[in-house]
Amino acid sequence: MSCLLPETTNSIDSPTYGLFLKKKADRCKALEVQLASLLKDKTQCSLEIGCGHGHWLVEYAAAHPEQFCLGIDLISKRLAKAEQKRAKRKLDNVAFCKAEAHECLQCLPNWIQLEAIFVLFPDPWPKTKHHKNRLIQTAFLSELAGRTTGQSKLYFRTDHKAYFEWTYQLLSQHSHWSMDRQAKWPFEHPSYFQKMMGHYHSLIGICRK
Repeated sequence: MSCLLPETTNSIDSPTYGLFLKKKADRCKALEVQLASLLKDKTQCSLEIGCGHGHWLVEYAAAHPEQFCLGIDLISKRLAKAEQKRAKRKLDNVAFCKAEAHECLQCLPNWIQLEAIFVLFPDPWPKTKHHKNRLIQTAFLSELAGRTTGQSKLYFRTDHKAYFEWTYQLLSQHSHWSMDRQAKWPFEHPSYFQKMMGHYHSLIGICRK
């Protein structure tokens, strides 16, 4: 989910970098409009980052009609299938949009607070040199904290033990987050990747601002 500069970018003065910034600005402007429309009468929402085909979030939304849920992903075909599931269930408390995680947080309307964030089976980027690409980073946790209610929870699940330990450590060391060892997983329904993996590790972090 990281938004990385293209490999061809050699300098902030290069034409490639300028084009990258222009595309990013256009993309964020369109996303701001879309999110403002989706969330215009809401004050809070629950967010799934990397929702895939919507297997898990559609079922969660159906079981929690009092919450409005937003699912984001980068692959259009996945989002189309997620929308089909939503329409089939006739749910009006869940929506999907194409967005990168950092850009979504930046473009959320300023009146929206996140009451729950779900990150289920993200790319673990297992090689050490690629750890910088992992979604869960100290800076990202700070971004999340800035959009929460102050008691919001982060639900994280992975089949990759090293990524679980990485996330556990970052949450435990962060000034605005801590581990919530008393909390229970809010909803059990196997996601697409959960069915594939078979085993997994889960943790719950709570934001205290």
